[in-house]
Amino acid sequence: MGNDDYALIRSVLAGEKDAYGLLVERHSQSVFRVAFRITENEADADEVVQETFLRGYRKLDGFDARSNFRTWIYRIAMNCALDVLNKQKAQTAAPIAEEYDSEQAAVQVVDHTAGPDRLLLSQEIEVRRQAAMEKLTPTERIAFVMRHMEDRSTEEIARALGVAPNSAKQAVFRAVQKLRQSLAPLWVKS
Repeated sequence: MGNDDYALIRSVLAGEKDAYGLLVERHSQSVFRVAFRITENEADADEVVQETFLRGYRKLDGFDARSNFRTWIYRIAMNCALDVLNKQKAQTAAPIAEEYDSEQAAVQVVDHTAGPDRLLLSQEIEVRRQAAMEKLTPTERIAFVMRHMEDRSTEEIARALGVAPNSAKQAVFRAVQKLRQSLAPLWVKS
C-alpha cells in the first residue's frame, strides 16, 4: 500500500489532481474512525476528515517521501481533532453529564433483553466514561485512543503527535491512570 501511496502522491504533484481522491478513498475510513473515537461525535469526525484531507492536499508538496503517508495524514488528523476539541471547550462550559446524548450512546452494543435497571446502569456508565474522557488533556486522549482503541504502537503514536516515543508512552500511562481513577467507583468486586 505504501508504494501505491507514493505513486499517487507523485501523480498529484505532477498535476493529476484526481489521484488525490484515491488517497482520500484509501485512508478516509481509518481517519474517520480515529476522529470519531477522539471527538465522540459523528458530525465532528466528518469535519475532521474533511479538514484533514484539505490540509493534506495543501501541504502535499511538503510531504517527505521517506515518511509513511498514513502516519503523516494521521498526524494532520490529530491536529484537526485537537482543533475541534479546543473549539468545543472554548464554546461550552457546561458539564458533560448535562450534554449526554442517548443517540450517541447507541454506538455501544446494548443488550435489549436487559431490564430497566441494567439499561439505566449502562447509561450511567456511558455518562461517566464520557466525563472521564473529558478530563484527559487532548494529547492524553489522542494517545489513549490510538493505543487502546486503534491498537497503534508507541512509535506510531509518537510520530502522529510529533513527540518522542517516551513522551507518547507517558501520555498513554497518564490517560490510563486518570481513567482508572475516574471510573474506579464503577468497578464491581466479585
